Amino acid sequence: MLVHAFLIKYAEIALKGKNRYRFEDALVHQMEIALSKIEGDFEVKKEQGRVYVFCPENYDYDEAVDALQHVFGIVGICPVMIYEEQGFEKLAEDVVSYMKQWHPDFNGTFKVWTRRAKKSYPISSMEVSAELGGRILDAFPEASVDVHHPELDLSVEIRDKIYVYSQTIPGAGGMPIGTNGKAMLLLSGGIDSPVAGYMIAKRGVKIDAVYFHAPPYTSERAKQKVVDLARLVAKYSGPIRLHVVNFTDIQLYIYDQCPHDELTIIMRRYMMRIAEHFAKKDRCLGLITGESIGQVASQTLQSLASTNEVCTLPVYRPVIGFDKEEIVRISRKIDTFETSIQPFEDCCTIFVAKHPVTKPNLKVIRRSEQKLSEKIDELMETALDTTEIIEIQ
Repeated sequence: MLVHAFLIKYAEIALKGKNRYRFEDALVHQMEIALSKIEGDFEVKKEQGRVYVFCPENYDYDEAVDALQHVFGIVGICPVMIYEEQGFEKLAEDVVSYMKQWHPDFNGTFKVWTRRAKKSYPISSMEVSAELGGRILDAFPEASVDVHHPELDLSVEIRDKIYVYSQTIPGAGGMPIGTNGKAMLLLSGGIDSPVAGYMIAKRGVKIDAVYFHAPPYTSERAKQKVVDLARLVAKYSGPIRLHVVNFTDIQLYIYDQCPHDELTIIMRRYMMRIAEHFAKKDRCLGLITGESIGQVASQTLQSLASTNEVCTLPVYRPVIGFDKEEIVRISRKIDTFETSIQPFEDCCTIFVAKHPVTKPNLKVIRRSEQKLSEKIDELMETALDTTEIIEIQ
């Protein structure tokens, strides 16, 4: 049976006090963006401490639910049946009719929960719940009431109309995008960085991204893989501005001029410099990476300190304490895993030293970078000027 409204439940937003309306407005905006991609005229509306989605006469139910499940800030999506308010007897008749349609042959335990938003309604919430429970027992003699651990929660909200629902579809949780600033994600073709972007976005941060491309050592298919990953993350985070940086000449120059055991660290430091350039240009408040302590040579504490040293913006590493299995579990949940494991190399794996230094000395690294002379600045300028920007929706 096609419903024509959804009640949207949120959690953390309710704790925001006087600023709550700002978070609600951001949530409504993100829901409107998500639903705009589906055929039909959906209306998202705030009503008396509730957020509702009112649906068109004909629409794709599964597509609508899927779109809402990708909106951060939503913890539950409740399909709602709406009835005209015509007195208690009609209300009871409608509720019993709802049960017969949605839960035919019900024989489990249930509880009726009533919220009387219309304070002029002549019967109290507890009296409505008790009376409706009795009517349901008459219609379903094998059912029973359990107010502590019911198998079915039946919710009735009395407003200008009667709203009835008994199902809560899980949402993505978190905070609405845009409520906590913007950050720049260093997005590779691996498993970790899309997960890092998802996790930061879940806290309400809008994200843009930068990808380091190294043709001809990395193929166009490798670049497309990153675009595909950005598109999957954007299902949760909203639109992403992806900066594709041609990093080949910088990498080759570092490869020729610097000790090979320091290649990974020095290349990483230049990636961070470039990422920060675009982050500041896009008014981001920090950088995001998918680094996890000890996972590879460039992710020891000493290595992370070496790459941090070139940044003036904070660097956020949401998977820093996760092991690979935990990261993979999230990547499967957000559908990025299968794309991430496609066998297309990225620039970090092409120019890798056989025996990279795991405990770099900052003084030594700085001394090696001084050998790069002014040419590295010219290569950096060229890379910045030739960066391709792809708008990911």
